[in-house]
Amino acid sequence: MPKFYARRRLSILAALTGLIASVGLFNSPTASAALPTPVSAATARTYLASLTVATEDRTGYQRSLFPTWDTISGTCNTREWILKRDGSNVVTNSACTATSGSWYSVYDGATWTAASDVDIDHLVPLAEAWDSGASQWTTSEREGFANDVTRPQLLAVTDNVNQSKGDKDPAEWMPPVSSYACTYVRAWVQVKYYYDLSVDSAEKSKLSSVLSGC
Repeated sequence: MPKFYARRRLSILAALTGLIASVGLFNSPTASAALPTPVSAATARTYLASLTVATEDRTGYQRSLFPTWDTISGTCNTREWILKRDGSNVVTNSACTATSGSWYSVYDGATWTAASDVDIDHLVPLAEAWDSGASQWTTSEREGFANDVTRPQLLAVTDNVNQSKGDKDPAEWMPPVSSYACTYVRAWVQVKYYYDLSVDSAEKSKLSSVLSGC
């Protein structure tokens, strides 16, 4: 537990630094980027081996316990920042709403030109985090997790694909585009390791299986 809180304090500082530094992206209508590059497969395998294996417990979970979306500057929030980061030629109005641009969804290979067709996925879902240890966090800590743009935890994807994923872990759901599997599980393990979240046995087995082929 002490290791978790040490990492958590660093997470809050890093997230705030990243958010502040990234505000400048809104001034550039052509700026685009991708999910922060996850750790290597070798590092992910090492991380996975150190994660606690435990049965999930969703008792008491409520979506409102993970506040989103945080305001970055003025009216610009985390969702709008991710739309800007993950899109191409994104233009926003004075309210930070994306008025044009395109978004390629790595989960299913679809491209969208309306922000309304795009969801911001929590790669490790909020309910999954709750089951894995976040139930012991403060609301402030859960808010930091839900708005973390520093780790590979948030990305813009097709809305109905995100909805089909729901709160499933990799043993229950993987991106339809199989070539994204390695990136997905590397990111999953990195986030779980960073936040000291546990894995259940089926989840660990699936992660190990995918990572063995990366």
